[in-house]
Amino acid sequence: QVQLVESGGGLVQPGGSLRLSCAASGSFFSINAMDWYRQAPGKERELVAGITSGGSTKYADSVKGRFTISRDNAKNTVYLQMNSLKPEDTAVYLCNGNLRIGRLDYSYWGQGTQVRVSS
Repeated sequence: QVQLVESGGGLVQPGGSLRLSCAASGSFFSINAMDWYRQAPGKERELVAGITSGGSTKYADSVKGRFTISRDNAKNTVYLQMNSLKPEDTAVYLCNGNLRIGRLDYSYWGQGTQVRVSS
């Protein structure tokens, strides 16, 4: 059973920082791309940042220069360092991993972690 488990969310003041983690566990051969999404109440889920197996990254325009995605392949974990947080960053943050199991690739979602930016 493959699982993605996020952690690191919480309440932070505007301008503050948080680091989210997403750890993959279970039986799989390798992790391909891993992405962070977020979903705010009443809004569609949006891609925040992504990282490939080779380390290439991409970011939503709204977070460029403030958020940094990274991965530790030895720990099967991806991180999202979020700096200069704004109230509009408030959302549930979810990670999505594309994992190789056998000869096929499968997409998995974590359960999400709440981030709230408020004074």
